[in-house]
Amino acid sequence: MKLRQYIPFVWLLLSWRWSLLPLSYASDEEQGSTSIIFTTLGRPDYAFDIYSVPVNNIPLTPNSELRLTDGHSVNFNGQFAPPTLLLPTDPPPPLQLVYVTERNNGLSTIFYDALYLQQQPQTSSRRSTLESQTITKRIQLPLLPNHSQNDNKVSMKDKPTLTGEYLIYVSTHENPGVPRVSWAAVYSTHLKSGNTRRLTPYGVADFSPAVSPSGEFTAVASYGESGWKGEVEDLTTDIYVFLTRDGTQRAKVVEHGGWPSWVDDRTIYFHRRGDDQWWSVYRAILPAGKGSISVDSVRIERVTPPGLHAFTPATSPANHEFIAVATRRPGSTYRQIELFNLVKNEFTELTRFVSPNSHHLNPFLSPDSTQVGYHKCRGEPNSNESPQLLLENVKSPVPGLSIFRFTGSFSVFSPSGDRIAYVDMPGIYVVNSDGSNLRKVSDAMTFSTAWDPVRPGIIYTALGEGFSSESTRIDIISINVDQKSNNIKRLTLGGGNNAFPSVSPDGKWIVFRSARTGYKNLYVMDAAEGESNGLRRLTEGPWTDTMCNWSPDGEWIAFASDRHAPGNGSFELYLIHPNGTGLRKLIQSGSGGRTNHPYFSPDGKKIVFTSDFAGISAEPISNPHQYQPYGEIFTIGLDGSGLTRLTHNSYEDGTPAWAPKFLKPVSIEKPKGGPYCAFEDLHWLSNMPNGNGSVVSNAQCGL
Repeated sequence: MKLRQYIPFVWLLLSWRWSLLPLSYASDEEQGSTSIIFTTLGRPDYAFDIYSVPVNNIPLTPNSELRLTDGHSVNFNGQFAPPTLLLPTDPPPPLQLVYVTERNNGLSTIFYDALYLQQQPQTSSRRSTLESQTITKRIQLPLLPNHSQNDNKVSMKDKPTLTGEYLIYVSTHENPGVPRVSWAAVYSTHLKSGNTRRLTPYGVADFSPAVSPSGEFTAVASYGESGWKGEVEDLTTDIYVFLTRDGTQRAKVVEHGGWPSWVDDRTIYFHRRGDDQWWSVYRAILPAGKGSISVDSVRIERVTPPGLHAFTPATSPANHEFIAVATRRPGSTYRQIELFNLVKNEFTELTRFVSPNSHHLNPFLSPDSTQVGYHKCRGEPNSNESPQLLLENVKSPVPGLSIFRFTGSFSVFSPSGDRIAYVDMPGIYVVNSDGSNLRKVSDAMTFSTAWDPVRPGIIYTALGEGFSSESTRIDIISINVDQKSNNIKRLTLGGGNNAFPSVSPDGKWIVFRSARTGYKNLYVMDAAEGESNGLRRLTEGPWTDTMCNWSPDGEWIAFASDRHAPGNGSFELYLIHPNGTGLRKLIQSGSGGRTNHPYFSPDGKKIVFTSDFAGISAEPISNPHQYQPYGEIFTIGLDGSGLTRLTHNSYEDGTPAWAPKFLKPVSIEKPKGGPYCAFEDLHWLSNMPNGNGSVVSNAQCGL
């Protein structure tokens, strides 16, 4: 079959691709005058690309690895496409790849790459066919139509699989309308027509879809009707199976399991954390025949032994003798990819021989079982690849609002909008909003920042470590960033945990939280002289009031509090007048929910904040470390109306702030010299069970 027979289909895909080109934006007056900045934990350092290695000729060397994606943006969660599936050229491309990429204005979308290889001269260090080839040409197509600028629709796309003419994937574009319920659901899109069908029932969250070899069945990790209860490690999802064509005949087949992967239409591999606390891979064998399937009719067998963490399994119908898994071994701080021989019950290490000091995530096997794919950080980019960004423009769902992911935490704009102060622990930095003149203004361990609205160059911060107890000494200080010496002044004197300063619009007062009485409540002090000039208590009670922000008109102070359920970890947003009257809750984030870091818009009519209101969007174990992998950025009106989700991803988004003026939606490159690939693997994977049901960390193992 020749490519010309598929020209109409290809041109349809190419027509979708144009929406990825830089957008032409209206003038500032037409767009409005607001912008929001936020941070994403670790995301500026990911620079993920998808790689593959051969499963033969073990052990491997660094030359064994072939990079499959193009170094543009962040590329992850790939799958090899079956031969001749999408572009049946003659001869077919040797490699066809479907994967997630964030090149669409910081949002994830799904791409297809057809990769053409060229044989290179053999050397003594290259031993296999794959090792002696390089990519000479690629045909690259987005598989889903990207929404135009006018409809302002955004969502997260994840975990794609091509089966026949259909793409199966996760999307977060439908709001369930219930607080703290995930928007993640599985969809099927017919690539020729663009028709899309939701396969997940409404009211249910599905993750990590896997399509069986025949294409008849899809398995998912699902909350079913139990819902998410705030877990960030083991989600305790169940595995459901349904018909791929329409989502019907849905049945639970495994209690407590995630990341399903089929080896044939009756055998599913999955991971779970066992009673012995080791993450391991298990096998579910479904009954033969056309009868109904239930948990009771499915046989479960443990596959990988205790002694190491093994998770995110990958299978191939072409070989039933081994699976690929990601592992964390005792004494190692890196996630590696290994094969597990199902006959010999033996592991074979792969990526440790290729890049021992890199994290490797989410393996997948080629249809013929000759290659293992995965993603990892590509390291320092070359001139043809995406640079690190200081400000990354993210597609906004709101007309007139530009959104930016920033490389540091607690980032805030100066009153004129020409400078940004932020925390990159340890230390505070200031940079011009165009990325120039980056400089460090303090080496101290600090968190939270605020600019003085009337005294140029004065910022406020909390001196000490965050997430500290009430008795920890943390002080509010001011720093004159335009003064080279004697530029720091301590403002709190009474001890206790003092943090999150925010200045009144006239520059006279600072509201902050303090634990000087044993509980974290709000206080007000003189902005220039601190508490030596007097102190007024604003809130009082045996709970935590924190993360306060003063409105631009001076009428309100927004803050996060657990006063509705002290000590249970749940935080909601509240408003109070500076004189202590008018206290009210702004938003309810469901039972046990978290809403934090409120920040007023320049006109004082809205608040931006981070929240778990949209639940969780992916299995946390499939990502690097995120303290709160459910954090998304939202805005809301002061009357509690107009709740709007701004970000869609499976990372931790936090510490948002509104800019005082509109910023054109253009990304700004980060100044050179910063570290690359400086993110961490999941902290809780460092916990290694010791055989009696308890765990020890890698630090206790001698690291």
